[in-house]
Amino acid sequence: MKSMSEIREITILSGKGGTGKTSVAAALASVANRPVLCDNDVDASNLFLLMQPKIREEHTFTSGYMLSIDPQKCIPCEICTDHCRFGAIQQIQGKLEINPYQCEGCRLCEKICPLEAISSVQKENNFWHLASTRFGPILYASMGPGEENSGKLVTQLRQKAMEIARKAERPYIISDGPPGIGCPVIASLNGTGKVLLVLEPSRTALLDAARLVELVRHFNIELYAVINKYDLNTELCKQVEMYLNRNAIPVIEKLPFDPAMVEAMIREMTITEYKPGSTISKKIARLWKTISLMN
Repeated sequence: MKSMSEIREITILSGKGGTGKTSVAAALASVANRPVLCDNDVDASNLFLLMQPKIREEHTFTSGYMLSIDPQKCIPCEICTDHCRFGAIQQIQGKLEINPYQCEGCRLCEKICPLEAISSVQKENNFWHLASTRFGPILYASMGPGEENSGKLVTQLRQKAMEIARKAERPYIISDGPPGIGCPVIASLNGTGKVLLVLEPSRTALLDAARLVELVRHFNIELYAVINKYDLNTELCKQVEMYLNRNAIPVIEKLPFDPAMVEAMIREMTITEYKPGSTISKKIARLWKTISLMN
């Protein structure tokens, strides 16, 4: 059975959505050596869409609290209204009600209500799944809109992925991280082996990537870059390369724009399956070879 140090987790991130991060992650999964796949973008999981998964396990993930006011017990004295920092409690037609979209589930109102008219239940609107795919096991989640504790759910998925990799002696975990720099990204970074940053030649991608680079450097994690769709704007691509060079971030591959990427996704395939002899597919294979040879 392999130790945690022998299992290598590669986390694929981008500063913004739309750079092609998930497409690159899926393509790498198709050429990798027996990977475990983990979709850390729990708020909007989509890696599984290319994998035709067969669900083996489904688990409920409890996230925060939902509060309600019993109109039979409530006076209303409005003590809860005065103390709610989020403005979630309002009087409607003479009765106090809690707006679930404004409520942060802190439960302060429940604790200070003198008549115990406010109660809470844990939310169970979130699920995580373990499924089989043609490339290996995949873990992903489905969260309701506005649900909490996405960072905690990412941690749970990654722990399960490591457990599966150890038991099945699978040497790699490919984690498709969420875009941006929020809590799920931080949870994706903690303890990962390497980060593969996917950029595109645009000003917004470069600005957002700079924030992400700062965050990754805080964790002292090895950072590498892939420039996707590099040939759409060669001038901006040069600016991206200059930024990466200044920050000592190696560019290990530049992937061309290929309309077949979209065609492949429509067919629930990776680009390496759909057009195995194409330039981009060969570059994806070379990219994985480079990653696999890294210490």
